[in-house]
Amino acid sequence: MDVLDLARWQFGITTVYHFLMVPLTIGLSLLVAGMQTVWVRTGNPRYLAMTKFWGKLLLINFAMGVVTGIVQEFQFGMAWSEYSRFVGDVFGAPLAMEGLVAFFVESTFLGLWIFGWDRLSKRVHLACGWAFSLATMVSAYFILAANSWMQHPVGVDLVDGRPRLTSIWAVLGNSTVLAAFPHAIAGAFAVAGAFPHAIAAWHLWKSTSDEGVWRSSLRLGAVVGVLAFGALLVSGDMQSKLMFQQQPMKMASAEALCHTEQPAGFSIFAVGDVSTPDCENVKSVTVPALLSFLANSDFDSEVRGVDDLVAEYRARYGELYPVDARLGELSGKPIDYVPNLPVTYWGFRLMIGFGAVGALVGVAVWWLTRRGRVPRSRWFPRLALAGVATPFLANSFGWIFTEMGRQPFVVAPNPSGVDGVWMYTAQAVSGLTVGEVLFSLIALTLVYGVLAVVELVLVRRYVRGGIAAVMPAQPDRRDDDVLSFAY
Repeated sequence: MDVLDLARWQFGITTVYHFLMVPLTIGLSLLVAGMQTVWVRTGNPRYLAMTKFWGKLLLINFAMGVVTGIVQEFQFGMAWSEYSRFVGDVFGAPLAMEGLVAFFVESTFLGLWIFGWDRLSKRVHLACGWAFSLATMVSAYFILAANSWMQHPVGVDLVDGRPRLTSIWAVLGNSTVLAAFPHAIAGAFAVAGAFPHAIAAWHLWKSTSDEGVWRSSLRLGAVVGVLAFGALLVSGDMQSKLMFQQQPMKMASAEALCHTEQPAGFSIFAVGDVSTPDCENVKSVTVPALLSFLANSDFDSEVRGVDDLVAEYRARYGELYPVDARLGELSGKPIDYVPNLPVTYWGFRLMIGFGAVGALVGVAVWWLTRRGRVPRSRWFPRLALAGVATPFLANSFGWIFTEMGRQPFVVAPNPSGVDGVWMYTAQAVSGLTVGEVLFSLIALTLVYGVLAVVELVLVRRYVRGGIAAVMPAQPDRRDDDVLSFAY
């Protein structure tokens, strides 16, 4: 592998790992704030227990998210310095807003929430919980605004070969982020719904203690997960229509649509090698005209295929990479405008498939526990626990599709924007040696592996401890409880 491949693997591994924490933090923080609100309004100790239990798991996940997230921005200067120089004038504003406004607010009110039990009034303490929870959403918006600019550059002029920010409001109001934000939040609720219904199902099957807490948690999680999948379908439809306009190559790659079709069918499943240029040996099960509707709300719309788009991209953006020593073996070579078709095709389907499976598990768990029923067979907790992985996988495959479908661009061109505001991924990497990038790749992967073990051990410990491990004023609390300060 060369420096570019290693740098991409490094960023991909650390980003996918970090994004396992992000949606759970966003969704679960809002659910915990809702649980605490019900407790404050009703005084029902069931909801206090729910707040305490799920709040402790939230803290573990938040801490790991912060640790792994810090590395993301460091990598811009470490392995992607040319990219940082290119986008720095634009990214400075939303990333500063995320750090100085959202994250500081988030951290401050989380601290008050952690240490405020029995020190603040119930309503002030609850307000701190809501402030922290809503700040996580604001933080996500600023990060998505920066990422959406990479997908669809707006609000800039090209000065001396680099984009210069002219309107922060154009960046924050980018049509891409307005579609991506509700989709990401819906994905967060899908994760946050599956997480409690799986753990609660296990506790219900295991014993009859605290049954009211676990039933409420289970049914809340199941309903939230199913509703989130519905929101994902609506917001995903919005994104597909924008993708058709802004990144038509990504749309064609998602379908492995090699040739232009009118109307175009949506491929449910394909047999054969979708990476071949002509796709002639691929046999696909399709829904006629559905892709045309997804692209343009019209069952008769034309959807351009990879072949036609390659010719268009070459005419518009060039056939060869610039002659530049920093590009290594790609210097002056032909540009491959086609993303990795197997990754984009199957990534898109795995995203949808795992999301649908997670929703079906939520429906099944909710139905099986209706009218006070508690299934006692072994397959019930196994079904719920297996379902918890599906929204995590759906989120991961969705981001892999989004980022790899944009290749060979790290900053994709805006078809109606300023000419020249784009950047090839091959131009973005730092001038490092293979050994330097390989060392950091191995080191970060090992560190993240250790962190994964630490998180799993902590989550397992507090899940197994149940309500007894988190309720206040317990005489048998152990001194080695590393999160006892929070309660």
